[in-house]
Amino acid sequence: MRALHSSFIKPLIRLHSPFSTPIISPSPLRKQFLYLHSSATTSLQKLTAMADNKTAAVDGNSTSDHVSDAWYSVPELRLRDHRFTVPLDYSIDRCSSTKITVFAREVVAVGKEEQSLPYLLYLQGGPGFECPRPTEAGGWISRACEEYRIVLMDQRGTGLSTPLTPSSMSQVKSAEDLANYLRHFRADNIVHDAEFIRKRLVPDAGPWTILGQSFGGFCAVTYLSFAPQGLKQALITGGLPPIGEGCTADSVYKAGFEQLVCQNEKYYKRFPQDIEIVRDVVNYLAESGGGVPLPSGGILTPRGLQLLGLSGLGSSTGFERLHYLFERVWDPLIVQGAKRRISDYFLNAYERWIGFDANPLYALLHESIYCQGASSLWSAQRIRALNDNKFDAIEAAKVGRPVLFTGEMIFPWIFDEVHALRPFKDAAQLLAEKKDWPSLYDIAALKENKVPVAAAVYYEDMYVNLKLSMETASQIAGIRPWITNEYMHSGLRDAGSRVFDHLLAMLNGKKPLF
Repeated sequence: MRALHSSFIKPLIRLHSPFSTPIISPSPLRKQFLYLHSSATTSLQKLTAMADNKTAAVDGNSTSDHVSDAWYSVPELRLRDHRFTVPLDYSIDRCSSTKITVFAREVVAVGKEEQSLPYLLYLQGGPGFECPRPTEAGGWISRACEEYRIVLMDQRGTGLSTPLTPSSMSQVKSAEDLANYLRHFRADNIVHDAEFIRKRLVPDAGPWTILGQSFGGFCAVTYLSFAPQGLKQALITGGLPPIGEGCTADSVYKAGFEQLVCQNEKYYKRFPQDIEIVRDVVNYLAESGGGVPLPSGGILTPRGLQLLGLSGLGSSTGFERLHYLFERVWDPLIVQGAKRRISDYFLNAYERWIGFDANPLYALLHESIYCQGASSLWSAQRIRALNDNKFDAIEAAKVGRPVLFTGEMIFPWIFDEVHALRPFKDAAQLLAEKKDWPSLYDIAALKENKVPVAAAVYYEDMYVNLKLSMETASQIAGIRPWITNEYMHSGLRDAGSRVFDHLLAMLNGKKPLF
């Protein structure tokens, strides 16, 4: 990974807001969390939580809302699967709500199955992505297993948690019903699910540590806002969200397009030969009736080609993988006079890169993660229009400029061009227009935070902007940010044990304030 010039390397920055003594007035959503938690403090529910935990410790046993399987193995790890039956809607009586399943995988080092270990919940990035599936001990999981019992929770709608796929969502016949269903799949309800699991899995329903990566960090800040009593510590990697009222998506995308220009410049500086290759592809697509068919039934257009920046520009090895992808963009001409065409290899690889067929929630809910009491109204598309002089692919190719890739942005036309998303175009429009999104953060509560928090903030993060992250950090009492240019947004994946160890050391005294 490219290092910045020494003058741009930022030292460790510490933000600390003294804990205030006045009691704050909780928001309505926080009151709901407090009510749910206060009910858990009754002696009857304490006994229930303890009984549930003891039952879960016996392989194959279950309770009415929690089923646990037998332990099994991958190299150097022992795993156990849990399934919880939870309400779709926590705001109404649980007996009245539709039920869904939330899946969680318990992970310990071999030989530690019966040891009394503190629990660590991992919150996956996204939205709309399931937790990693361990195949062996390694990375941050190996390091965390030295001290913790890990819980890998598939967030609702992903993995094995009543997954919302193109085929399963096709069961919902109207766009209105689907949009109404999907409103329950944001960070607020993910935190409700986490609390539901904690009370049934952790002995005596004690607090646990959480580790939130990217969108998982957004969920962690929601957790700190509305259910801090369930937390012992919070570790966040590349995931401090903007927490202002209304819809913060505009500020996110304004900052995002600025960073994208820099990332594109760096990419083409690394691989200058790709300037002409990408231009040729854009011209070919424009001259082919605006695009070419994709294997799934969608269409690859010049603006669709730009979506490759989502995976190619923001993570380690992304530049290299993007370059090698374009190496095989054209079929070889093995017959004299044959017409040039984009290779099937490239078209198939393109669809794997985009991946909306496997994780449609990412596209459907992406802008809503920035909404509190306001609609997004396709924010990325509106902000892109202000930058069309830089991001118009056809115009850039025509005048000989480098074609710039886009980043973590969802545009309305994606629901026309991506085959798997076409059935959900109307539901996506309703979600973009929805105004009455509930609050995801409570700034007053965050300013009174008592939970130890350490956060890795990546200096050149294309997905979660440095400046916006630090604005949020200034609102969380006691947080210790670690600003680094050593890693990109994928730091937890690339150097997981080092990143995890650094954050943990910031909270356990090994890296004290100085």
